[in-house]
Amino acid sequence: MGKYISYKQSGVSIDANDEMVRQLYSCIASTFGPRVILSKNAFAGMFRLDYDERLFKRNYRSPVLVACTDGVGSKVQLAGKVKKFDTVGIDLVAMNVNDMLVQGAEPLFFLDYLAVHKLEPEVIAELVKGVAAGCRLADCALIGGETAEMPDTYAKGDFDMAGFAVGVIERKKIITGRNIRKGDVILGLASSGLHSNGYTLVRNICFKQHKMKMAAVVDELDGAALGDVLLEPTRIYVRAIVKLLSQYKVKQVVHGMAHITGGGLPGNIPRVLPKDCNAVIKKSSWPVPKIFTFLQAKGPVEEDEMFRVFNMGIGFVLIVSEDFANSITRKLTKYGEQVYKLGRITGGAGKVIFK
Repeated sequence: MGKYISYKQSGVSIDANDEMVRQLYSCIASTFGPRVILSKNAFAGMFRLDYDERLFKRNYRSPVLVACTDGVGSKVQLAGKVKKFDTVGIDLVAMNVNDMLVQGAEPLFFLDYLAVHKLEPEVIAELVKGVAAGCRLADCALIGGETAEMPDTYAKGDFDMAGFAVGVIERKKIITGRNIRKGDVILGLASSGLHSNGYTLVRNICFKQHKMKMAAVVDELDGAALGDVLLEPTRIYVRAIVKLLSQYKVKQVVHGMAHITGGGLPGNIPRVLPKDCNAVIKKSSWPVPKIFTFLQAKGPVEEDEMFRVFNMGIGFVLIVSEDFANSITRKLTKYGEQVYKLGRITGGAGKVIFK
């Protein structure tokens, strides 16, 4: 009989994966709240969704579950370049929970999927620590995940990640945009930078055309290292938005919201606009972060393309009743957000109009 061959010799170590899971458990458990049902070695995570339990601060009479899935895109390639893995996990959570916020949903729990060439416990630990940090910022529990070691699918050093989030909202509180009307005010919340969109264009400009290094100190970015700016994690808006919506238990003063991801302001705001309304936005109403002007000049990239690919400094938009716009602005500012009055809703055809 010939020599036996093992899974490990083929490139996958079951023992390394088991040890990594044991080491990461305490980090994952730091995201648990009282609704998580502990079952350390279970095949699936469990989460209670009860009504009439004094234990919980929020209960739901007519709960609607809201689910999202998303990834981080080619931003992971930049993280791999400099072996900085502790921020893209935050991006992963943000891209999911910010999406469900648009409906007014409160995130409940999160699961991640990591795919790698070779399982390196220290790298996976950093990635999962980032996911756990994002979950804590979003007040949701990381109740499960999967790490796939695929040496024949991913090149050495390559990895990818995806996330899955589930949230909840009272049925009568769902925000769809149907209440948006002429005269409503458009408020924008500042982004933390590029967030997780447009990185194929970023890599083309910075690394293919201009042969820049991630460690390059860039005068146009106030002397910051290029890599630090490009890997700045996506801002998570959960606490501010959930807290804001909880202030209005009867009145629905927030008529619509949009997470500004791929497609930018002109691509995402129309997703919630009625067909007979336009969003008229004044470009000078907020400061565009320097990373965007830097990329536009380096490309060069046409301004319309910049606004179509990037968030341009606005990561989340609320369309609110005119009578409550000032008080909502004050509340969101108090909750730690930078808020800008971008413009107003007018009659139209479901488009964003810049002026």
